[in-house]
Amino acid sequence: MSERSSKPESPIGTYRVDVISIPEECDWVQKLPIEIQYIFKKFPDYTERIRTILKNGKAIGVRTILKTPENILRAVHTVSAHSQHNYIITWLPKLLRNKHYPVVTEADQARAREAGENLSEAIETIVRDRLRFKRLVLIDEENIGILPEEQRLMTELSEIIYPLQVDYAVFRVIADNAHERTETAQSIIKALLIVGPIAHILEKFASGIGKVFAASADDLLGESAELMALRGSGFSWRELIKRSRILIPVFALATWGAFSVESLLEDGHIIWGGIVFGISAVALSLTTAVQSLFMYRKNLRRLILEQKETNIDTSWKVTKAALLQDFTNPARLGLFLGAAMAPLMGILGSFLHLMHNGWVLAAIGSTESIVAGLTVIGSSRINEWRFKRRLIKLLNN
Repeated sequence: MSERSSKPESPIGTYRVDVISIPEECDWVQKLPIEIQYIFKKFPDYTERIRTILKNGKAIGVRTILKTPENILRAVHTVSAHSQHNYIITWLPKLLRNKHYPVVTEADQARAREAGENLSEAIETIVRDRLRFKRLVLIDEENIGILPEEQRLMTELSEIIYPLQVDYAVFRVIADNAHERTETAQSIIKALLIVGPIAHILEKFASGIGKVFAASADDLLGESAELMALRGSGFSWRELIKRSRILIPVFALATWGAFSVESLLEDGHIIWGGIVFGISAVALSLTTAVQSLFMYRKNLRRLILEQKETNIDTSWKVTKAALLQDFTNPARLGLFLGAAMAPLMGILGSFLHLMHNGWVLAAIGSTESIVAGLTVIGSSRINEWRFKRRLIKLLNN
Protein backbone atom coordinates (compact mmCIF):
# COMPACT_ATOMS: atom_id res chain seq x y z
CA MET A 1 0.00 0.00 0.00
CA SER A 2 1.24 3.48 -0.71
CA GLU A 3 0.33 6.90 0.53
CA ARG A 4 0.55 10.30 -1.10
CA SER A 5 -0.48 13.81 -0.07
CA SER A 6 -1.34 16.68 -2.36
CA LYS A 7 0.30 20.09 -2.03
CA PRO A 8 -1.50 22.36 0.48
CA GLU A 9 -2.43 24.85 -2.25
CA SER A 10 -4.43 22.20 -4.12
CA PRO A 11 -7.89 23.59 -4.97
CA ILE A 12 -9.58 20.40 -3.76
CA GLY A 13 -7.90 20.55 -0.37
CA THR A 14 -5.18 18.38 1.13
CA TYR A 15 -5.75 14.69 0.50
CA ARG A 16 -4.25 11.23 0.96
CA VAL A 17 -4.43 8.20 -1.32
CA ASP A 18 -4.07 4.69 0.13
CA VAL A 19 -3.49 2.14 -2.64
CA ILE A 20 -3.64 -1.64 -2.84
CA SER A 21 -2.16 -3.06 -6.03
CA ILE A 22 -0.89 -6.59 -5.27
CA PRO A 23 -3.34 -9.52 -4.96
CA GLU A 24 -1.49 -10.91 -1.94
CA GLU A 25 -2.40 -7.78 0.03
CA CYS A 26 -5.95 -9.12 0.23
CA ASP A 27 -4.66 -11.81 2.61
CA TRP A 28 -3.53 -9.15 5.11
CA VAL A 29 -6.96 -7.74 5.88
CA GLN A 30 -5.92 -5.87 9.04
CA LYS A 31 -3.33 -3.92 7.03
CA LEU A 32 -5.78 -2.77 4.36
CA PRO A 33 -7.51 0.63 4.33
CA ILE A 34 -10.53 0.46 6.61
CA GLU A 35 -12.84 1.04 3.63
CA ILE A 36 -11.59 -2.14 1.96
CA GLN A 37 -11.84 -3.99 5.29
CA TYR A 38 -15.47 -2.83 5.49
CA ILE A 39 -16.21 -4.24 2.03
CA PHE A 40 -14.55 -7.58 2.81
CA LYS A 41 -16.38 -7.86 6.16
CA LYS A 42 -19.86 -6.85 5.00
CA PHE A 43 -19.74 -8.26 1.48
CA PRO A 44 -17.16 -11.10 1.33
CA ASP A 45 -18.24 -12.04 -2.21
CA TYR A 46 -16.33 -9.01 -3.46
CA THR A 47 -13.01 -10.29 -2.11
CA GLU A 48 -12.24 -12.49 -5.11
CA ARG A 49 -13.52 -9.90 -7.56
CA ILE A 50 -11.11 -7.34 -6.11
CA ARG A 51 -8.28 -9.89 -6.12
CA THR A 52 -8.98 -10.56 -9.81
CA ILE A 53 -8.93 -6.91 -10.74
CA LEU A 54 -5.56 -6.55 -9.00
CA LYS A 55 -4.21 -9.54 -10.96
CA ASN A 56 -5.22 -7.77 -14.17
CA GLY A 57 -2.78 -4.90 -13.69
CA LYS A 58 -5.12 -2.55 -11.86
CA ALA A 59 -4.91 -0.97 -8.43
CA ILE A 60 -7.61 0.36 -6.14
CA GLY A 61 -7.04 3.61 -4.31
CA VAL A 62 -8.95 5.19 -1.42
CA ARG A 63 -8.69 8.95 -1.77
CA THR A 64 -9.39 10.81 1.48
CA ILE A 65 -9.67 14.58 1.78
CA LEU A 66 -7.67 15.69 4.83
CA LYS A 67 -8.83 19.30 4.82
CA THR A 68 -12.21 20.54 3.67
CA PRO A 69 -12.00 22.62 0.46
CA GLU A 70 -12.49 26.34 1.01
CA ASN A 71 -15.63 26.54 -1.15
CA ILE A 72 -17.42 24.11 1.17
CA LEU A 73 -16.26 25.92 4.31
CA ARG A 74 -17.50 29.22 2.86
CA ALA A 75 -20.83 27.61 1.96
CA VAL A 76 -21.25 26.22 5.49
CA HIS A 77 -20.52 29.64 7.00
CA THR A 78 -22.96 31.32 4.61
CA VAL A 79 -25.83 29.03 5.58
CA SER A 80 -24.97 29.16 9.29
CA ALA A 81 -24.64 32.95 9.50
CA HIS A 82 -27.49 34.04 7.21
CA SER A 83 -30.08 31.35 7.83
CA GLN A 84 -29.40 29.20 10.91
CA HIS A 85 -28.52 31.79 13.57
CA ASN A 86 -24.87 30.66 13.73
CA TYR A 87 -25.78 27.00 14.33
CA ILE A 88 -24.21 24.07 12.47
CA ILE A 89 -25.02 20.91 14.42
CA THR A 90 -28.78 21.31 13.91
CA TRP A 91 -28.72 21.12 10.11
CA LEU A 92 -25.33 20.20 8.62
CA PRO A 93 -25.18 16.50 9.66
CA LYS A 94 -28.71 15.94 8.30
CA LEU A 95 -27.84 17.66 5.02
CA LEU A 96 -24.65 15.66 4.55
CA ARG A 97 -26.12 12.30 5.54
CA ASN A 98 -29.64 12.41 4.16
CA LYS A 99 -29.78 15.47 1.88
CA HIS A 100 -32.29 16.90 4.34
CA TYR A 101 -32.27 20.54 3.31
CA PRO A 102 -32.34 23.21 6.03
CA VAL A 103 -35.38 25.50 6.15
CA VAL A 104 -34.53 28.79 4.42
CA THR A 105 -36.98 31.69 4.39
CA GLU A 106 -37.27 34.51 1.89
CA ALA A 107 -36.01 36.86 4.61
CA ASP A 108 -32.90 34.66 4.92
CA GLN A 109 -32.37 34.82 1.15
CA ALA A 110 -32.71 38.61 1.16
CA ARG A 111 -30.29 38.99 4.06
CA ALA A 112 -27.74 36.79 2.28
CA ARG A 113 -28.11 38.74 -0.97
CA GLU A 114 -27.39 41.99 0.90
CA ALA A 115 -24.13 40.41 2.03
CA GLY A 116 -23.33 39.27 -1.52
CA GLU A 117 -24.07 35.61 -0.79
CA ASN A 118 -26.51 33.09 -2.29
CA LEU A 119 -28.00 30.58 0.14
CA SER A 120 -29.36 28.23 -2.51
CA GLU A 121 -25.99 28.01 -4.24
CA ALA A 122 -24.24 27.48 -0.90
CA ILE A 123 -26.51 24.56 0.01
CA GLU A 124 -26.13 22.99 -3.43
CA THR A 125 -22.34 23.28 -3.17
CA ILE A 126 -22.40 21.27 0.07
CA VAL A 127 -24.75 18.63 -1.38
CA ARG A 128 -22.82 18.34 -4.65
CA ASP A 129 -19.42 17.92 -3.05
CA ARG A 130 -20.30 15.98 0.08
CA LEU A 131 -19.15 12.64 -1.40
CA ARG A 132 -15.81 14.01 -2.57
CA PHE A 133 -14.31 13.54 0.89
CA LYS A 134 -13.76 9.82 0.45
CA ARG A 135 -13.71 8.02 -2.90
CA LEU A 136 -12.63 4.73 -4.37
CA VAL A 137 -10.60 5.14 -7.55
CA LEU A 138 -9.43 2.55 -10.07
CA ILE A 139 -5.83 2.96 -11.19
CA ASP A 140 -4.67 1.46 -14.50
CA GLU A 141 -1.08 0.61 -13.55
CA GLU A 142 -0.29 -1.30 -16.76
CA ASN A 143 -1.98 1.25 -19.10
CA ILE A 144 -4.06 -1.49 -20.69
CA GLY A 145 -7.40 0.28 -20.39
CA ILE A 146 -10.30 0.03 -17.97
CA LEU A 147 -13.09 -2.37 -18.94
CA PRO A 148 -16.84 -1.64 -18.54
CA GLU A 149 -17.24 -4.45 -16.00
CA GLU A 150 -14.42 -2.93 -13.95
CA GLN A 151 -16.18 0.43 -14.02
CA ARG A 152 -19.38 -1.23 -12.83
CA LEU A 153 -17.49 -2.93 -10.01
CA MET A 154 -16.12 0.40 -8.81
CA THR A 155 -19.62 1.90 -8.87
CA GLU A 156 -20.89 -1.00 -6.75
CA LEU A 157 -17.99 -0.63 -4.30
CA SER A 158 -18.62 3.11 -3.97
CA GLU A 159 -22.25 2.42 -3.09
CA ILE A 160 -21.15 -0.08 -0.42
CA ILE A 161 -18.92 2.40 1.39
CA TYR A 162 -21.56 5.17 1.27
CA PRO A 163 -22.09 5.04 5.09
CA LEU A 164 -18.36 5.61 5.58
CA GLN A 165 -18.34 8.43 3.03
CA VAL A 166 -21.09 10.44 4.68
CA ASP A 167 -19.82 9.79 8.22
CA TYR A 168 -16.39 11.05 7.22
CA ALA A 169 -17.87 14.09 5.45
CA VAL A 170 -19.78 15.07 8.61
CA PHE A 171 -16.69 14.63 10.77
CA ARG A 172 -14.33 16.47 8.40
CA VAL A 173 -16.52 19.50 7.68
CA ILE A 174 -17.48 20.13 11.32
CA ALA A 175 -13.87 19.74 12.52
CA ASP A 176 -12.42 22.02 9.82
CA ASN A 177 -15.18 24.57 10.26
CA ALA A 178 -14.37 24.75 13.98
CA HIS A 179 -10.66 25.13 13.24
CA GLU A 180 -11.28 27.93 10.74
CA ARG A 181 -13.48 29.80 13.24
CA THR A 182 -10.72 29.75 15.88
CA GLU A 183 -7.66 30.83 13.87
CA THR A 184 -7.62 34.36 15.31
CA ALA A 185 -8.37 33.04 18.78
CA GLN A 186 -5.44 30.62 18.49
CA SER A 187 -3.10 33.48 17.58
CA ILE A 188 -4.17 35.42 20.67
CA ILE A 189 -3.64 32.37 22.86
CA LYS A 190 -0.09 32.06 21.53
CA ALA A 191 0.53 35.73 22.38
CA LEU A 192 -0.08 34.89 26.04
CA LEU A 193 3.37 33.28 26.17
CA ILE A 194 4.85 36.74 26.85
CA VAL A 195 2.90 37.11 30.10
CA GLY A 196 5.30 34.91 32.09
CA PRO A 197 8.56 36.88 31.70
CA ILE A 198 6.85 40.24 32.31
CA ALA A 199 4.98 38.99 35.39
CA HIS A 200 8.20 37.55 36.83
CA ILE A 201 10.06 40.86 36.47
CA LEU A 202 7.19 42.89 37.95
CA GLU A 203 6.75 40.57 40.93
CA LYS A 204 10.48 40.66 41.64
CA PHE A 205 10.72 44.44 41.76
CA ALA A 206 7.18 45.39 42.82
CA SER A 207 5.53 42.68 44.91
CA GLY A 208 1.81 42.55 44.20
CA ILE A 209 1.97 44.32 40.85
CA GLY A 210 3.05 41.09 39.16
CA LYS A 211 -0.11 39.41 40.45
CA VAL A 212 -2.30 42.12 38.98
CA PHE A 213 -0.51 41.95 35.63
CA ALA A 214 -0.56 38.14 35.50
CA ALA A 215 -4.29 38.08 36.25
CA SER A 216 -5.34 41.07 34.16
CA ALA A 217 -3.19 40.52 31.05
CA ASP A 218 -4.22 36.90 30.74
CA ASP A 219 -7.88 37.71 31.34
CA LEU A 220 -7.91 40.49 28.74
CA LEU A 221 -6.14 38.41 26.12
CA GLY A 222 -8.28 35.40 27.02
CA GLU A 223 -11.41 37.50 26.62
CA SER A 224 -10.11 38.72 23.25
CA ALA A 225 -9.66 35.09 22.19
CA GLU A 226 -13.22 34.32 23.37
CA LEU A 227 -14.66 37.25 21.43
CA MET A 228 -12.76 36.36 18.24
CA ALA A 229 -13.87 32.73 18.52
CA LEU A 230 -17.50 33.88 18.81
CA ARG A 231 -17.01 36.39 16.01
CA GLY A 232 -15.65 33.58 13.85
CA SER A 233 -18.82 31.62 14.60
CA GLY A 234 -20.88 34.36 12.98
CA PHE A 235 -21.96 36.63 15.84
CA SER A 236 -21.97 40.31 14.89
CA TRP A 237 -19.83 42.93 16.61
CA ARG A 238 -23.06 44.65 17.71
CA GLU A 239 -24.12 41.52 19.61
CA LEU A 240 -20.70 41.14 21.20
CA ILE A 241 -20.32 44.82 22.16
CA LYS A 242 -23.61 44.67 24.09
CA ARG A 243 -21.88 42.31 26.50
CA SER A 244 -19.42 45.04 27.57
CA ARG A 245 -22.01 46.47 29.97
CA ILE A 246 -21.37 43.42 32.14
CA LEU A 247 -17.75 42.72 31.23
CA ILE A 248 -16.40 46.17 32.21
CA PRO A 249 -17.59 46.00 35.86
CA VAL A 250 -16.50 42.35 36.03
CA PHE A 251 -13.00 43.34 34.91
CA ALA A 252 -12.94 46.12 37.52
CA LEU A 253 -13.87 43.65 40.25
CA ALA A 254 -11.26 41.17 38.97
CA THR A 255 -8.56 43.85 39.11
CA TRP A 256 -9.57 44.77 42.65
CA GLY A 257 -9.48 41.10 43.57
CA ALA A 258 -5.95 40.73 42.20
CA PHE A 259 -4.82 43.71 44.29
CA SER A 260 -6.37 42.07 47.37
CA VAL A 261 -4.44 38.82 47.02
CA GLU A 262 -1.24 40.16 48.63
CA SER A 263 -3.00 41.30 51.80
CA LEU A 264 -4.93 38.03 52.07
CA LEU A 265 -1.69 36.06 51.90
CA GLU A 266 0.00 38.32 54.47
CA ASP A 267 -2.95 37.81 56.85
CA GLY A 268 -2.60 34.04 56.53
CA HIS A 269 -5.71 33.47 54.38
CA ILE A 270 -3.88 31.11 52.05
CA ILE A 271 -6.87 29.32 50.54
CA TRP A 272 -8.83 32.51 50.00
CA GLY A 273 -5.78 34.18 48.46
CA GLY A 274 -5.44 31.35 45.94
CA ILE A 275 -9.16 31.30 45.15
CA VAL A 276 -9.35 35.08 44.68
CA PHE A 277 -6.29 35.12 42.43
CA GLY A 278 -7.55 32.19 40.35
CA ILE A 279 -11.00 33.73 39.92
CA SER A 280 -9.53 37.17 39.18
CA ALA A 281 -7.45 35.63 36.42
CA VAL A 282 -10.48 34.11 34.67
CA ALA A 283 -13.39 36.34 35.69
CA LEU A 284 -13.93 37.70 32.19
CA SER A 285 -13.72 34.27 30.58
CA LEU A 286 -16.17 32.71 33.02
CA THR A 287 -18.58 35.60 32.45
CA THR A 288 -18.18 35.20 28.69
CA ALA A 289 -18.81 31.46 28.93
CA VAL A 290 -22.15 32.05 30.66
CA GLN A 291 -23.06 34.82 28.22
CA SER A 292 -22.17 32.63 25.24
CA LEU A 293 -24.39 29.83 26.50
CA PHE A 294 -27.34 32.21 26.77
CA MET A 295 -26.60 33.63 23.30
CA TYR A 296 -26.68 30.15 21.75
CA ARG A 297 -29.83 29.27 23.74
CA LYS A 298 -31.50 32.43 22.46
CA ASN A 299 -30.54 31.64 18.87
CA LEU A 300 -31.76 28.06 19.14
CA ARG A 301 -35.11 29.25 20.41
CA ARG A 302 -35.28 31.46 17.32
CA LEU A 303 -34.70 28.41 15.13
CA ILE A 304 -37.49 26.59 16.95
CA LEU A 305 -39.90 29.52 16.58
CA GLU A 306 -39.07 29.72 12.86
CA GLN A 307 -39.69 25.94 12.64
CA LYS A 308 -36.16 25.37 11.37
CA GLU A 309 -35.57 22.95 14.23
CA THR A 310 -38.36 20.57 15.27
CA ASN A 311 -36.63 17.85 17.31
CA ILE A 312 -35.75 19.92 20.38
CA ASP A 313 -38.77 20.32 22.63
CA THR A 314 -37.54 20.76 26.21
CA SER A 315 -35.49 23.39 28.03
CA TRP A 316 -32.80 20.82 28.88
CA LYS A 317 -32.46 19.80 25.23
CA VAL A 318 -32.09 23.48 24.29
CA THR A 319 -29.31 23.91 26.85
CA LYS A 320 -27.59 20.69 25.78
CA ALA A 321 -27.67 21.65 22.10
CA ALA A 322 -26.37 25.14 22.93
CA LEU A 323 -23.44 23.64 24.84
CA LEU A 324 -22.68 21.18 22.04
CA GLN A 325 -22.71 23.94 19.44
CA ASP A 326 -20.57 26.26 21.57
CA PHE A 327 -18.02 23.57 22.35
CA THR A 328 -17.61 22.35 18.78
CA ASN A 329 -15.25 25.32 18.84
CA PRO A 330 -12.07 23.91 20.48
CA ALA A 331 -10.83 27.34 21.61
CA ARG A 332 -14.11 27.98 23.45
CA LEU A 333 -14.04 24.53 25.04
CA GLY A 334 -10.41 24.92 26.12
CA LEU A 335 -10.91 28.41 27.54
CA PHE A 336 -13.89 27.21 29.57
CA LEU A 337 -12.05 24.17 30.94
CA GLY A 338 -9.03 26.33 31.80
CA ALA A 339 -11.18 28.94 33.52
CA ALA A 340 -12.76 26.23 35.67
CA MET A 341 -9.30 24.94 36.68
CA ALA A 342 -7.71 28.31 37.51
CA PRO A 343 -9.08 28.67 41.09
CA LEU A 344 -7.77 25.18 41.95
CA MET A 345 -4.35 26.12 40.59
CA GLY A 346 -4.44 29.30 42.69
CA ILE A 347 -5.12 27.29 45.86
CA LEU A 348 -2.25 24.91 45.00
CA GLY A 349 0.14 27.80 44.41
CA SER A 350 -0.82 29.35 47.76
CA PHE A 351 -0.30 26.11 49.70
CA LEU A 352 3.12 25.68 48.09
CA HIS A 353 4.01 29.29 49.03
CA LEU A 354 4.81 30.13 45.42
CA MET A 355 2.60 33.18 45.01
CA HIS A 356 5.59 35.54 44.91
CA ASN A 357 7.21 33.79 41.97
CA GLY A 358 6.32 35.59 38.72
CA TRP A 359 6.62 32.42 36.66
CA VAL A 360 4.17 30.60 38.95
CA LEU A 361 1.83 33.58 38.90
CA ALA A 362 1.93 33.62 35.13
CA ALA A 363 1.29 29.87 35.01
CA ILE A 364 -1.71 30.16 37.36
CA GLY A 365 -3.00 33.28 35.62
CA SER A 366 -2.55 31.62 32.26
CA THR A 367 -4.21 28.32 33.24
CA GLU A 368 -7.13 28.94 30.92
CA SER A 369 -4.83 29.88 28.03
CA ILE A 370 -2.54 26.90 28.56
CA VAL A 371 -5.50 24.51 28.68
CA ALA A 372 -7.07 26.26 25.68
CA GLY A 373 -3.84 25.95 23.71
CA LEU A 374 -3.50 22.26 24.53
CA THR A 375 -7.16 21.70 23.64
CA VAL A 376 -6.76 23.45 20.29
CA ILE A 377 -3.58 21.54 19.49
CA GLY A 378 -4.99 18.20 20.59
CA SER A 379 -8.54 18.62 19.31
CA SER A 380 -7.82 17.41 15.79
CA ARG A 381 -6.03 14.30 17.06
CA ILE A 382 -8.77 13.60 19.59
CA ASN A 383 -11.44 14.02 16.92
CA GLU A 384 -9.54 11.72 14.56
CA TRP A 385 -9.23 9.11 17.30
CA ARG A 386 -12.94 9.33 18.13
CA PHE A 387 -13.88 9.03 14.45
CA LYS A 388 -11.64 5.98 13.96
CA ARG A 389 -13.28 4.36 16.97
CA ARG A 390 -16.68 4.89 15.35
CA LEU A 391 -15.44 3.33 12.12
CA ILE A 392 -14.05 0.31 13.94
CA LYS A 393 -17.34 -0.07 15.80
CA LEU A 394 -19.24 0.16 12.50
CA LEU A 395 -16.86 -2.40 11.00
CA ASN A 396 -17.36 -4.87 13.85
CA ASN A 397 -21.16 -4.61 14.05
